[in-house]
Amino acid sequence: MIKVEKIPNILVIGDLMIDEYLWGNCERISPEAPVQIVDIKKETTLLGGAGNVISNLVSLGAHVEVLSVIGDDEVGLLVKSMLTKQGVKASLIEQKGRKTSRKTRLMASHSQVVRYDKESKNNISVDSVKALYEKFQEKINSYDIVLLSDYNKGVLTNELLDKVITYANKNSKKVLVDPKGNDFTKYKGAYLLTPNKKEAELASNIKIENDTDLKEALIKLKEEVSLEVSVITLSEHGIAILEEDKVTVKPTVAREVYDVTGAGDTVLASLGFALSLGYGINTAVEFANLAAGIVVGKIGSATATIDEIEEYRASLHKSSIELHIKNFEDIEKLSKRLKKQNKKIVFTNGCFDILHKGHVSYLNTAKSFGDVLILGLNSDQSVKRLKGEDRPINTQDDRAFILSALECVDFVVIFDEDTPYELIKLVEPDILVKGADYEGKEVVGSDIAKQTKLVTFVDGKSTTKTIEKIQKVK
Repeated sequence: MIKVEKIPNILVIGDLMIDEYLWGNCERISPEAPVQIVDIKKETTLLGGAGNVISNLVSLGAHVEVLSVIGDDEVGLLVKSMLTKQGVKASLIEQKGRKTSRKTRLMASHSQVVRYDKESKNNISVDSVKALYEKFQEKINSYDIVLLSDYNKGVLTNELLDKVITYANKNSKKVLVDPKGNDFTKYKGAYLLTPNKKEAELASNIKIENDTDLKEALIKLKEEVSLEVSVITLSEHGIAILEEDKVTVKPTVAREVYDVTGAGDTVLASLGFALSLGYGINTAVEFANLAAGIVVGKIGSATATIDEIEEYRASLHKSSIELHIKNFEDIEKLSKRLKKQNKKIVFTNGCFDILHKGHVSYLNTAKSFGDVLILGLNSDQSVKRLKGEDRPINTQDDRAFILSALECVDFVVIFDEDTPYELIKLVEPDILVKGADYEGKEVVGSDIAKQTKLVTFVDGKSTTKTIEKIQKVK
């Protein structure tokens, strides 16, 4: 896993667009024609094309600037506004009469029903090429790496590509390209391209059906395009790299694939991010695979953060139960991320020494109040101070592991203090849950949570009674 010891400065050049999603439900067919009627519930607007590469870079924590050409239209103004909100520097040239791309997707029950586009696809004007290249020359030395996102919408003309790649090489700046079309020679001199299998087949004129074909395609692309590194992305199978005369396939692992939209943008962004930090191509590809594994598990054009990538990487090497046990630093970051996702966080705490039906019933009820249940677990030393030297019966690690295995418990955090107040300050839960025996008493953390709820315990179920019963058996 890479370490981010500096914030990289990355320049993106390419086709900017708006990705619009209309989300709704479909419960009937139109009486006018044999088509679905979708009842729109919400609309989502995202930056697309090169904008999705930018969003991925911002999510990773990079400083980003974009060079592009847009139309003098409402969509162009929206692109500007969205870039500003992300804190991205934008040097955008407005070309009169040009339509800024907008792709609208109609979604019914998370499935895409139809997409319709409004855009200009012709090459940008000679004047726009000149102005864009002049801006590039001014800015090149402020950036660690250059990413070209080609969606074949006319910004990256052959003339501009030749000028940009040549000038970048003169200034010792790597150029990474997400290519389009069947003639990759227009990208000659780039450090690497990120074609998928289908794009590589078209450009190399080699049908990739086995390892031999894959190697031939990689070699042909490297030679014809004068690449430093030759790679081909293989969807869920990972990324193939040609190293000297050997092909290595770095596998990716996605828990579930919901949508591959924008996965290529994530690969370009994450490769550029890692390389700009000084890492080699193998480390960069492994990082890109992790990022791609996350975004394909999300609906629509998506991004991944460094924290998500680190957590995902750790999950591949740990059991799913252990992954739910967090420390204070982890839970603070996780809570902030959950809030951004509009998840309702529930918090409760306790010793949970010998787990019994009363505990599980209580926790199940607590989880029903929100989306995510975080459980603060008293450490062994904390339990001793509360219950006496002969407690706990089970160690904190054993208790945390068992609790994490419960379906209703999302995360467990062990705390050593007498109360979980400091932990609650980090989590800032929406709902704080305690037992009904706290009726009329002050509940620690109630001044932080938005709401406090009390839950009645199951009669006759307690750790103390369980211990007494065991002692009687002796």
